[in-house]
Amino acid sequence: MRTPTIALSLLLLLFSTFLTSTSTSTPTSTPTHKLDCQTFIPNSLPKPTQSISWTSDGEPQTILSQETAAGTEFQSNNFSLELHHVDALSLSPHASPESLFNLRLQRDALRAKSISDMASGRGRQGVGLGRMNFSSSVISGLSQGSGEYFTRLGIGTPPKYSYMVLDTGSDVVWIQCSPCKKCYTQTDPVFDPSHSSSFVGVTCASPLCRRLDSPGCNNRQKCLYQVSYGDGSFTFGEFSTETLTFRRVRVNNVGLGCGHDNEGLFIGAAGLLGLGRGKLSFPSQAGRRFGRKFSYCLVDRSSSSRPSSVVFGESSVSRTSVFTPLLTNPKLDTFYYVGLNGISVGGARVRGITESHFKLDAAGNGGVIVDSGTSVTRLTRPAYIALRDAFRAGASNLRRAPDFSLFDTCFDLSGKTEVKVPTVVLHFNGADVSLPASNYLIPVDGNGRFCFAFAGTISGLSIIGNIQQQGFRVSFDLAGSRVGFAPRGCA
Repeated sequence: MRTPTIALSLLLLLFSTFLTSTSTSTPTSTPTHKLDCQTFIPNSLPKPTQSISWTSDGEPQTILSQETAAGTEFQSNNFSLELHHVDALSLSPHASPESLFNLRLQRDALRAKSISDMASGRGRQGVGLGRMNFSSSVISGLSQGSGEYFTRLGIGTPPKYSYMVLDTGSDVVWIQCSPCKKCYTQTDPVFDPSHSSSFVGVTCASPLCRRLDSPGCNNRQKCLYQVSYGDGSFTFGEFSTETLTFRRVRVNNVGLGCGHDNEGLFIGAAGLLGLGRGKLSFPSQAGRRFGRKFSYCLVDRSSSSRPSSVVFGESSVSRTSVFTPLLTNPKLDTFYYVGLNGISVGGARVRGITESHFKLDAAGNGGVIVDSGTSVTRLTRPAYIALRDAFRAGASNLRRAPDFSLFDTCFDLSGKTEVKVPTVVLHFNGADVSLPASNYLIPVDGNGRFCFAFAGTISGLSIIGNIQQQGFRVSFDLAGSRVGFAPRGCA
């Protein structure tokens, strides 16, 4: 009778060994791979500055790209201009970094909502262009949702230089014109078309007028335009052609709105240079002049004194770029849609994020756009929650801080000169873009609080904002139907 007893003892011993090995194995909640981290150096919010330099005659300084400057003379089909953040133009003499940042977040929320409304069809109200651009009301003297960066362009012949907002989320080029029925305050004199020898009003029967989705016609048979915005703001006037001057480069016969009635928009700037994909945007109109290619590089204003820049022409596309194909939304042609199939945190794909979260369907719903005028990247809510939770797990060594505004993942880095944080990589179709830590951890106050700079949205549309684009040369190669990202592209 001893044999069964021995057998039973062996079975108990094996079962005990199995339990012990199971209890000491790695828990499922702990990453089984080594966490990829990078060093993050906390920098405070950028201080207000008005260090915008223009030449004495009002012309902007021209920046040659590194490739252009290295071996060729400046060509008329390659040109570059400095960009400045709208805070510098709209600066109150007593504005604090905190107040400017809070206003930026207010602008950002309104713009993101306007974009989502436009993509869903809810924003198409009023008369004017069916493919409407979007902006919002003015708060505390700052433009709301109208694009974050501006430059200085010459308008007319002889050129009169004015500040113009540049915006990849808008199509129509327009400026304020005298005589004004109603014009908002701008820093330069309002453009007077009667003083320009190159200004030509467009007739109602012209092909250019017919490119407007809802053109009007006055009693002189001149084409009228109106761009309506989601909050009821608008610009209205005559559609015309005019010469724009980019330093030494003149671009003739650009279709633009000469606005005599402009309400609620762009305090400080004279108007807008639309860089969208629509048929009346500047790249669409003048694309043959510069090979249908342009790019911009937006610097991190908290850690760099270099200017941001926009480049048109072959030299705008960096040799170090990685590219993702442009996608087409049949419902809305303004935005730059791209495919995003996943996101990695700490070197591993976030399991809760799949390509289905970002799919642009046949009806034009959903998708991902790259936008210069939105600051904070918005992801569909399920994707954002998965990303946030993965980052929290990887940054569990950092002391948490209270939430701030739209940010629900913040850290107290007061007294720290550097910390290790998990890496974040955006996986576009054909292009993996690894973000610097300063592109996803940003200062929100003067007390050392830094927040994870992504947000969730209940909209089906995701937006890659300019905080995540900082430091990259972002190329829009319309001839090749692709978008490129070149790290350290602002040098």
